[in-house]
Amino acid sequence: MFFDLLTVAVLGLVGVRLATSARTAVTSEARRHTAEIVRGVRPRHLLPVPVVLALVVVTAVVLLQVPFLWVGWWTATGGTGNIVTGGTSRAGGTPLEWIIPAVFFLLLVPALPLFAEREELMFRQGTERWDLRHRVWMALKFGLVHLIMGIPIAVALALSVGGWYFQRSYLRGYRASGGDVRSAVLESTRAHLAYNAEVLGVAVVVLIAAGRLS
Repeated sequence: MFFDLLTVAVLGLVGVRLATSARTAVTSEARRHTAEIVRGVRPRHLLPVPVVLALVVVTAVVLLQVPFLWVGWWTATGGTGNIVTGGTSRAGGTPLEWIIPAVFFLLLVPALPLFAEREELMFRQGTERWDLRHRVWMALKFGLVHLIMGIPIAVALALSVGGWYFQRSYLRGYRASGGDVRSAVLESTRAHLAYNAEVLGVAVVVLIAAGRLS
């Protein structure tokens, strides 16, 4: 009973946050900036994603063999994936099993470019001034901060691979622009957006398959 109430409360809170972000993302100023980000997406942002994602998955699978690294607060309460996708075994066998994730996905999509940019500003801006040790730490920190979303520790650590890739994208943009930080952030944001979009696409396919099988 307690975990059922906790699941409802968490899903409600996340749903409200996603709805607020989606509403902000459709304002005229946000739409203009989103268009600037999306228009700049090129094959160099899209093509490496399957390789990066494969490395993240392999790293996660290996780390999941380590005791206690499979722990995550959302999975411990019966959730599946991460809290943003809204999946939970407590809705298993009911239409809510796919309705909740579908609603969350629809709310997430408009804000996806802005979410990516926010993380790039937090974790990549200034990379050009960091030494190797600090770059490794920031890539690791990027992965670990996703523990907030309830994913297992192993998966959070594996996401550091993505953090390192986004760092390389930032530095590529920094060099190509002659040292312009805004251009560097846009470059890593587009790489991050491409990654998130492809992951979301895979999640949608899984969601549709689950809906057909239920």
